[in-house]
Amino acid sequence: MIGAGVIGLELGSVWSRLGSEVVVLEALEEFLPMADQRIARDGLKIFRRQGLDIRLGALVTGAKVSGGTVTVSYQDSDGEQTIEVDKLIVAVGRRPYTDGLLAPDSGVVVDEKGFVKVDDLCSTDAPNVYAVGDCVRGPMLAHKGSDEGVMVAERIAGFKPLVNYAAVPNVIYTHPEIAWVGKTEQELKDQGVAYNVGSFPFAASGRALAANDTDGMVRVIADLESDRVLGVHVLGPQASEIIAQAVIAMEFDASAEDLGLTMFAHPTLSEALHEAALGVAGHAIHLVNRKKR
Repeated sequence: MIGAGVIGLELGSVWSRLGSEVVVLEALEEFLPMADQRIARDGLKIFRRQGLDIRLGALVTGAKVSGGTVTVSYQDSDGEQTIEVDKLIVAVGRRPYTDGLLAPDSGVVVDEKGFVKVDDLCSTDAPNVYAVGDCVRGPMLAHKGSDEGVMVAERIAGFKPLVNYAAVPNVIYTHPEIAWVGKTEQELKDQGVAYNVGSFPFAASGRALAANDTDGMVRVIADLESDRVLGVHVLGPQASEIIAQAVIAMEFDASAEDLGLTMFAHPTLSEALHEAALGVAGHAIHLVNRKKR
């Protein structure tokens, strides 16, 4: 696999579980830089433990096919390297396919990367022309494009819906899954925003223990002053389902205390979100609380 991003990890982990030896070459030195650093670090350890050979700082420089074998050349901190593989999958990202889509005099502006320029309501520079989905700014996600399409259709019909781009869920469908919504710690540090963090490992979850699926954790990040939930990050079983609860909370501007006061069924995996929210203020019930600085 060339690329240790979302698609590279998903496909690589699938082939690995089917019995293939998988090598993942990633040019960046940092693993999943768009995700929470703690979640990314733990995820890397888990995937490597599962057998994925993830090589960071490996810049692919070429590939040649000969006799049914692909020889891949790459450069890392030790210099030029080569590896022979049966199959090579390129998963280095996507770009909008807008070449030749619009007439030069259409009035719709396309930037140098091929993205159609739109505002927060998906309006282009041309009157009554809208663009949604992977060809406009924001994450290339099916649910994000779908919600944009609904918003545009309803605004054309005279209603006033909005897409909350601060609450778009992201999911990596590996095992365990990785999911997040909102800000990461690094983003908040860069913005100078003070915050608190609460976390809860699935190793302390009765439901996860019963299912023998205890890798990972839930992390809740909340504003230091208002306690408003700014981001939630999940590594673990059914992370793609748990993150939906965090999205709902953020849509209603919930605080970590709001989540902590909400009753969660027991035993469930979702209790990990509840405990992480309680942990923001040092009130977790089923885990020793760390002293707040």
